[in-house]
Amino acid sequence: MEIETTIAQGIHGTNDSAGYDEACKRILSEKSVLARIMKACLEEYKDCDVNEIAEKYIEGTPQVAAVPVLPDGGGTIINGMDTEDKSKREGTITYDIRFRAIVPGSGEHISLIINVEAQNDFYPGYPIITRGVYYCSRSISSQYGREFTDSHYEKIKKVYSIWICMDPPKYRANTITRYRLTEENLIGEVVEPVEHYDLLSIVMICLGGPEHTNYSGILRMLDVLLSHETSEAEKKRILQNDYGIPMTENLEREVSLMCNLSKGVREKGRAEGRADGILSSIKNLMETMNLSIEQAMAALKVPETERQKYMDLLER
Repeated sequence: MEIETTIAQGIHGTNDSAGYDEACKRILSEKSVLARIMKACLEEYKDCDVNEIAEKYIEGTPQVAAVPVLPDGGGTIINGMDTEDKSKREGTITYDIRFRAIVPGSGEHISLIINVEAQNDFYPGYPIITRGVYYCSRSISSQYGREFTDSHYEKIKKVYSIWICMDPPKYRANTITRYRLTEENLIGEVVEPVEHYDLLSIVMICLGGPEHTNYSGILRMLDVLLSHETSEAEKKRILQNDYGIPMTENLEREVSLMCNLSKGVREKGRAEGRADGILSSIKNLMETMNLSIEQAMAALKVPETERQKYMDLLER
């Protein structure tokens, strides 16, 4: 019975993690939140009022992962492009949030294609920046047949890939870094119009918490919004009072859901930490004392109901 309970708790914890991630994406897709990210990170909007960005420049119906977000509770959710980018040769990639935005002051209806990724794992086996380059490249190549045809490359729309990294290494804590194409004269001096080549940018937003420097502005706002530790009431108070984000019915509901799911994620993390510690102790006893796995678990007084789990983990 205890084993069944443990399995059920494991499944519940997994669902909590997935649900928490989805709630984060839905909150990040709120126009009031995205407008503040755009003002802080995209030079096209640095001189714009956040309300103007939300109401005037963000367009379309935003999509979150593969599921469209519906404004069913009074919130303004972004409506945008399909989050799936399909290619027969290169496979399908799914963006967390994808939408269009109009460039302020442009004489024509120019759009930006932006995707925001909430990244928990800073070391997923490759440099995250390379994935950002790939996402931008796929976003540009997928415009063929949609934004332009034949040789009308002048119609390519600029692409941004914005990454919000919630657990970066300390040296990157509370930093925002941009990577883009620039002109470099190797011999002679020429000046090409910037808009001819400035077509992709990757922005890395690395959160860090109040214990690090630069904890202000958009970095503090996103840390408060996505933190497991900040209470629901405190989140709502800071977002509304300090950042002027209106607590619509939809946003309140999503913040409440995210905070409830966050408790499950924390509990799962503590349980995993305990299991890792026991597993490490079993290994140490087996190596230093030359004990069998059964003897090591007996010495550590591991409950009988949990021993098969550790045997399976050691086999893997």
